[in-house]
Amino acid sequence: MELARVVRRRRMVRAYDPDRPVPGDVLQQALEHAIRAPSAGFSQGWDFVVLTEAADREAFWAATTEPAQPADAWLLGVRTAPCLIVCCSDKGAYLRRYAEPDKGWTDQGEARWPIPYWDVDTGMAALLMLLTAVDEGLGGLFFGVSAERTQQARSALGVPDDRRLVGVVAMGYAVPDRRSASLRRGRRGLDQVAHRGRFGVPWSSG
Repeated sequence: MELARVVRRRRMVRAYDPDRPVPGDVLQQALEHAIRAPSAGFSQGWDFVVLTEAADREAFWAATTEPAQPADAWLLGVRTAPCLIVCCSDKGAYLRRYAEPDKGWTDQGEARWPIPYWDVDTGMAALLMLLTAVDEGLGGLFFGVSAERTQQARSALGVPDDRRLVGVVAMGYAVPDRRSASLRRGRRGLDQVAHRGRFGVPWSSG
């Protein structure tokens, strides 16, 4: 599928066919594409915990949801995904990389970083997985784990303390689901978000 069509077709899928696993070659390709994401200093500070076994996915959901409360429609749909990829960032990889001689910094101080690029780069890797899913005829979703459940998820999956859980990619064959109510907001146009030369000067294609 050509890139423009993949980008147009990508959406957040919230319901899947639980009886159709993600083909191994598609999952392999998604991961291979993910590690080709850009990263500051080629630090590559990311890790991906892939959950394709039912018991592993159940351990994730048990750690990240409240069992005493009835599941809402969103959760019931997302739980049908046959594959979850937990995306973790490694801040230390960036701090160590930029303390190397070719970068010119003499320490591993975090204060020099205007934003946490380790999280940004991990997010870009996740997007490449989502686009790969669409290209292969599947659907995907990127979602987060609530702050109060992050430690439980980390423990359930054996994620080291020096990694941050950035988000989760759900992947599988999409089934019809309800359109997100958020879509009523409409997509912001280029005239609202793109600026030519200076903030506040609208972009135009001419």
